Parts: sequence; C-alpha cells; structure tokens
Amino acid sequence: MRLNRLLLSGLLALSVSTLGAQQAPAAKPVATAKPSLEITAPRDMDSVRFAIIGDTGTGDRRQYEVGAQMTQAMQIFPFEFVIMLGDNIYGSERPQDFVKKFEKPYEGILSQKIPFYASLGNHDDPTQRYYKPFNMNGERFYTFKKGDARFFALDSNYMDPKELMWLDKELAASGSGWKIMFFHHPLYSSGETHGSAEQQRGLLEPLFLKHGVNVVLSGHEHFYERIKPQKGIAYFIIGSSAKLRKGDLQKSDLTAFGDDGEWKTPRIISAQFQNVSGNDIGQFKDMSRQIVVWPPELKTGNLVYPYAQAAR
Repeated sequence: MRLNRLLLSGLLALSVSTLGAQQAPAAKPVATAKPSLEITAPRDMDSVRFAIIGDTGTGDRRQYEVGAQMTQAMQIFPFEFVIMLGDNIYGSERPQDFVKKFEKPYEGILSQKIPFYASLGNHDDPTQRYYKPFNMNGERFYTFKKGDARFFALDSNYMDPKELMWLDKELAASGSGWKIMFFHHPLYSSGETHGSAEQQRGLLEPLFLKHGVNVVLSGHEHFYERIKPQKGIAYFIIGSSAKLRKGDLQKSDLTAFGDDGEWKTPRIISAQFQNVSGNDIGQFKDMSRQIVVWPPELKTGNLVYPYAQAAR
C-alpha cells in the first residue's frame, strides 16, 4: 500500500507538508518546557517535502518567529521547497522591504538554497513576479513538478480567460498522480471577514472537477482552517503565517478543523492521503484516494498531546 502524507505543523500558521510512503508519525512526549517540534517525520526516499506559508510579508516579530520555527522544522525533516499563498509583501515594496519582509525572516532557509514559489495576493504588486527569489519567472500563473506531484500557482486576483484556458490545458496535460493548486483567495471559508470566494469558485471548481485536482491551498483569511472535502477535493486555508485575526473563524458546516488562536508552543497537525480502498477514518474519497486525519482525535477537533499542552 502506498501512503502519501500531507503534514501540517507549526507556530501560528507554519505548515510543513510531505508526500511520502510511510506509516503515520508518532508524536513524542516533550520532557522539557522549552517549545519543541519532536515528531518522527516521514523520510521515504520518494517523498516530496514542502513548507506552506501564507499572508507573510509584514516584517514584524511574528513573521520572524514563524521563520525561526520553519528553520527548526528543517531539522526534523529537510523540506525541499516552500509555497507562498500570497500577500507576500505588505505595504511598500522597495528593495529594502524585500530584505526586511522576506530575505531576513527566512534567511535560515534561504541559506540552505531552499527555493520559494510564490503566488500573488490582493496586497501584492504584480511586479513581484519579476523578483527572482519568488521563482515566478515573470508569470502571474505557472506550474512545476516535484516527484509525482504537479503544483499550479494561480493569480486569483484577476482570473481572465487567458489564465483559465492555460489552466485547462496544463491540467489536461499534467499526467501527474497528484494535482495541487495554490493561490490566495479560498474557494471555501468560514471566515467572518472574507468568507468563501464564490466568484473564483465558479470559475475554478469546474476545471478542478474536470481534471481531478486533489488538494487546494489558499491564504487570505488570517487563521488556519481545514475544510471538509468538497466534491472530493481537500481544501486548506493557511493565512496566519505573520498575521492573526482572532475570533474571525466562525466554524461552520464547512469546518473539519480550524483555529484562529495564537499557538505559544508548536502544534503538529497531520493529514494523510492514502491510496487505499475500503472503510477508513477519513471523510475524503476520490477514486481510490482517501484523506485520513492523524491522530484520529483531530477528526472531531479534539486535541491530544502535544496539542492539548499548546497554551494560549
């Protein structure tokens, strides 16, 4: 049986993700009061390990704290690249701002030659696509492949026919076992401030269903929310990597699990994508794939160690 795992972890909204053929990781008790990220991480040779951050570019303390947690997470498992879900640089975008709001917070990762792949948010100047460390190569939307997973970065600010025709063509030609989308505006959300981006959903969801998209990653909302699978697609919102909008997550029938509080010690949340058949604890099923939440208690939102000790 082949197991593909998506691992989400972190302080605030740091999300470290892997796809690999491993058994579920076991959380180890932490003997010291010092915050730690002690888990047994997937290390299969065929894994594709990546980090996810969203709504990052403030240049303030919280962004730097998340950057430090990301550097620490690299010691647990060496993620190979980082996905950015938009609002990469808030406010002015002078050269010194890119240093303060990107290069310095993540210098521990950049020094290891780990590439970042950005998408554009509503606070981003479109010229960010020419900033080399964002690896957009001058494009508002683009695709790249890692292992058996193909990633698609979209510009959800302005979805013109050119972008939609490009996406239809690229998805049809993908040939990858996993199709993972990332962009700024969430198609499904329980956020009070923004909520679901229904206009973008009307344009994108038919293409996602047509071509068998598996996972959609978005930001915009300044909290973490895992959406109950919608029409066989798993949706995640990770938009609190530097900003946190406490009390904005209005948990709804869409919510599988979510949090808009500040995590003062790291939490590990893991979701596994399995090619299995038959009954399982997961709710997601698309052909032979299912999504399973580990540990099982997270299926209902009940936190277990080390989550229960993550003091507010």
